[in-house]
Amino acid sequence: MRFLIQVVKKASVDVDNKTIGKIDKGFLIFVGVNDSDTKEIADKMIKKTVGLRIFEDENGKTNLSIGDITGSMLVISQFTLYADCRKGNRPSFIKAGDPSHANELYEYIISELKNTYNINTQSGSFGADMQVNLVNDGPFTVMLDSEDLFTVR
Repeated sequence: MRFLIQVVKKASVDVDNKTIGKIDKGFLIFVGVNDSDTKEIADKMIKKTVGLRIFEDENGKTNLSIGDITGSMLVISQFTLYADCRKGNRPSFIKAGDPSHANELYEYIISELKNTYNINTQSGSFGADMQVNLVNDGPFTVMLDSEDLFTVR
């Protein structure tokens, strides 16, 4: 599982020229899922994300989490996070998860953020043609990859 996390001053997502999700200060999270991902992996990724101390405190140090600032999250499905560009010029997406499996985990992540962590969470529409608008803060972008974070080597 991959999360591309951007700290934003605001972000929104439109489908068919209609805004379906909108936040102010917080995280814009693009979520990529592969077939080996599970709810247990999603739980670890969520916990890591919620705990990240990447917002500035009163001294300008990145020392605060999303909960500390009462921030919001906009979560967008993004299978292209699994693009493999090693061969040729056309990316392969063979490592991206089956759409039904990916959608199940995507919806699970959104539900957990809302219900377990009580974070104001908005979302895109899985599989839709979405236009994502954002104002970066910093910019500050972090990539979390479950294989790097939770695989024993």
